[in-house]
Amino acid sequence: MKNFIGTYECKIDDKARLKVPSSLAKQMEEFGEDGFVVKRSVFQPCLEVYPMKHWDKMMHKINGLNRFVKKNADFIRMFTAGVKTVQVDNAGRIQISRDLAQFASLTKEVVVTSAGELFEIWDKQAYEEVISVSQADFAQLAQDVMGDLPSDLSL
Repeated sequence: MKNFIGTYECKIDDKARLKVPSSLAKQMEEFGEDGFVVKRSVFQPCLEVYPMKHWDKMMHKINGLNRFVKKNADFIRMFTAGVKTVQVDNAGRIQISRDLAQFASLTKEVVVTSAGELFEIWDKQAYEEVISVSQADFAQLAQDVMGDLPSDLSL
């Protein structure tokens, strides 16, 4: 499975077009011609960009939920709210819809950062605030999340 690598400081123009850094554009090419899906993050004020193949895998799981259970229907509606498909244009940009740009408070300065099989688009200041946890806090988070992995899954 391919994963994105890197963190990039970028600019977004007044029409909410994001110029994709060349090394990220090269990584995006590896996912083929299927395009990408941009959506609101569930836990943070940023956007998530999924290659179509990974999005389809995610939606396969979500479509397995029973829509006659209200909380499932509510979750599906909120999870897919504002979802858009995008392609990299000839100028190496992706168009971010106004509603998604507003959700993530994207203005001029943005950070694009890898998150495994997807990448995130952040307002630069919001990103810096989120990653500015102390070394001790990150160490505790790493232990809480990764400390109990079976030995065959550990690094």
